[in-house]
Amino acid sequence: MFLAFIVALLMAFVPAFLFSWFIYWLDRYEKEPKLLLFGAFFWGSFVSIIGALIVSLIFNAGFFIIIQEETLAEIAGGSITAPIVEEFWKGLAVLMIFLLFRREFDSILDGIVYGAIVGLGFAATENVLYFLGQYSEGGWEGMLTNILIRVGLFAWVHPFCTAFTGIGFAVSRINRNPLIKFLAPIVGYGLAIFAHSFHNTSLVFVTGLGSLGLIILAEWFGWLMFFGFIVWMISHEQGLLKTHLKEEQANGLITQGQYKTAVSFFQFGTRLASLGDGTYRSTSRFYQVCGELAHKKEQLAKHGDEGGNASIIASLRMELALLSPKSK
Repeated sequence: MFLAFIVALLMAFVPAFLFSWFIYWLDRYEKEPKLLLFGAFFWGSFVSIIGALIVSLIFNAGFFIIIQEETLAEIAGGSITAPIVEEFWKGLAVLMIFLLFRREFDSILDGIVYGAIVGLGFAATENVLYFLGQYSEGGWEGMLTNILIRVGLFAWVHPFCTAFTGIGFAVSRINRNPLIKFLAPIVGYGLAIFAHSFHNTSLVFVTGLGSLGLIILAEWFGWLMFFGFIVWMISHEQGLLKTHLKEEQANGLITQGQYKTAVSFFQFGTRLASLGDGTYRSTSRFYQVCGELAHKKEQLAKHGDEGGNASIIASLRMELALLSPKSK
């Protein structure tokens, strides 16, 4: 059983860390703080799991008392309780980041990143529990089959669902309309519940490989569409940098070469080249500050000096002036 636990732990958390790195990589121009992302992952993998388990047990017991039929109570638990409760506990992490680290919540893409990372943390711990459960029932074959299904075929369920909650808070953050600011997180949470419920409910009606294949195709199509939306959001952020950094180039704060690198989707070559002459840290920080400056200028244009945007912009410009000579 100890070996099974180690295998379950590795097969749950190693893919989750790799998927989290991919999400982090997609955030091209203004990366979120690693410590904050780790906190989001920890909340998903520990706090959310414990909270969801406790509340779900109470809700499911209530369903059984009302329905008095075990199978129907299990379906209700998967289609109603799990989506509402799990998305609530995962969404709490996004809410706390939204409230406590508001300055880091700059764009729709930020909301997707935080929501997805929380979801991946939740999925990792949940997978460990499912893998061990399948091992106790069907041995290694049962565990390996479950790994294939949960890490391979349905790996993106939790991050996909909770990303909608993140989008809701992000829309609230960047919008000035009071009604939209209030409703957006609620709508985002509702979409997260709907997506989660669709996944759980559809699996109830699986009768063979054909129906399972249709569900897999439907979900992967949805995930690919969402990935397309992420690419579009990255392109939008690229346009934002082109607009706001052009002024910095014109004023001589950054060079034309630095401007081209800052707005490029692929900054890897420049950062890699900086390893050879010991300027990697300053170069990486330079382009991070470029992204932060562009976002703060956008916030100043849209929301005025809320949160001291003007002073933050001045501080970022000073930092760029210090970093520029040390950066590629």
